[in-house]
Amino acid sequence: MIRILIADDHAIVRSGLRQIFEQIEDFAVHGEVANGCELLERLPRGAPDILLMDLDMPGISGAELIRHVKQKWPQLPILVLSMHNEPKLALRALKAGASGYITKDSNLDILLPAIRTVASHKTFIAPGLAQEMVFEDTRAAKGKRHNSLSDRELQVFNLLVSGMTVNEIAERLSISNKTVSTHKAKMLEKMQMSSVAELARYAMKNDLMH
Repeated sequence: MIRILIADDHAIVRSGLRQIFEQIEDFAVHGEVANGCELLERLPRGAPDILLMDLDMPGISGAELIRHVKQKWPQLPILVLSMHNEPKLALRALKAGASGYITKDSNLDILLPAIRTVASHKTFIAPGLAQEMVFEDTRAAKGKRHNSLSDRELQVFNLLVSGMTVNEIAERLSISNKTVSTHKAKMLEKMQMSSVAELARYAMKNDLMH
């Protein structure tokens, strides 16, 4: 039996995954959490066989959350289930300690084998994404501007170009407006741009819009 802990801030996603897993003979839902803080409070009460987690959740999230989990529970396999299909984000997740990365548009014949593979302490990358990841370091060497961003700055970047305001991002990530504005300013400086419109054009040109 594979005990799965689901970490996603969308209740409908957690509910949908639970319904799917309850119909799989060798799967059992070990629990659900809605954000990184809940996850870090939940794990000491008993680790599952696999953590299935979203990258974007309020508060601590993404590669930072993965690193926190792996520091305390190094043997816990982590499979990322994300809306983002950008190889840069997948690479950061894997380097932080995740064992697998698939996207939320994956169908069941990807999701179920991914869970079984990662739960057995092997690596699983979404088909189509693996090849892009091979060339990501080459693209980084060519100087893509967003490669200079920190994990949190890249997260803010993705939310900004998706159309969210500073206030909406602050609420989404459970941080202050001032902190979001600081990340935004540093991001613009690093990327040598002056507005969100420029960021959006860059994102479209580099196929970073999701």
